[in-house]
Amino acid sequence: MMKLTYHSKIFLSVLLISVSLLLVSCGGDNSDTSSEPIVSDRTVTEKPDAGQPAQDQPAMVVDAVDQAGDATSDTDTSSTKTVRGNEESLSVPDDEITEDKSSKSESASTDSPETDSSATDDSKTESAENETVQNETAQNNSGSAFYISEITDDIFARIKGKSFKDDCTLSRDDLRYLHVLHKDKDGVTHEGEMIVNYHIAEDVLEILKELYENDYPIEKIRLVDEYGADDELSMEDNNSSSFNFRFISHTTKVSKHGLGLAVDINTLYNPYTKMVDGKRIIEPVTGGPYLDRGADFDYKIEKGDLCYNLFTAHGFEWGGNWSDRKDYQHFEIPTSKVNQWYP
Repeated sequence: MMKLTYHSKIFLSVLLISVSLLLVSCGGDNSDTSSEPIVSDRTVTEKPDAGQPAQDQPAMVVDAVDQAGDATSDTDTSSTKTVRGNEESLSVPDDEITEDKSSKSESASTDSPETDSSATDDSKTESAENETVQNETAQNNSGSAFYISEITDDIFARIKGKSFKDDCTLSRDDLRYLHVLHKDKDGVTHEGEMIVNYHIAEDVLEILKELYENDYPIEKIRLVDEYGADDELSMEDNNSSSFNFRFISHTTKVSKHGLGLAVDINTLYNPYTKMVDGKRIIEPVTGGPYLDRGADFDYKIEKGDLCYNLFTAHGFEWGGNWSDRKDYQHFEIPTSKVNQWYP
């Protein structure tokens, strides 16, 4: 065997140490120092339930980072993110935990059904507010829709030979045309027309305007001429009207409707009735079901309601107060006053 010199031993020792260091260095290179993000199986990637606090999600991710901390002590500690479809898993450094919790909480709150419901409610509220503004605007502009005019040639052409009959003894100059707005039971606004005597034109316009502004339901306000001046047809259609020239039966005295000094409101649901020779007369004939004034139904006029109070405050009498007959639709100027105007 060859005997090694002192210098040879030193050389071999250095060589062995170098090889050992090289092997150790190679072994270190095989350790996991990649910059791939650490994704724990415990990482929550599903959207939270409505009742689950959003901040629980980052806490679980941070747990995974802590567990792998020793193995990655020499790696880059900057935030990394892996995206899987629409889901996200985060790996964050310890010094950014607070910030990311806040960010994730805001994200979870945005996605939660509770927030969606709130957004829907806000949308509904905004829609309702817009509708209220529109209604208020319409209300503010309604003043221009309520007006009085004389009977122009165009209007007269619509009533001549109908409500203004050939034997009409009332001067055309004594009549006034009213243009109004009114609301039905569903709150829908309609335009209305009515012809009345000039003595009551201002009063009736004011009454109808106040009824409209207080959402008192009136289904229709049309000239009776649209029904061929046929009272029965007009009443059956629940039409509200005033002037329709005629004499009181078997007399030469003009009726109050013939003078435009009486107004009928919601006629179908507030019929006229009287007993004649033991037989009950009902007008319109379809108004029978509404003679029960204790029943609850739309368009009913009752003593003490807004319609009653306004008309009586303006000097009208209500046919529903009569004892020998009932005319629930009917408001008229008292005979004593009529006789002063038309002696």
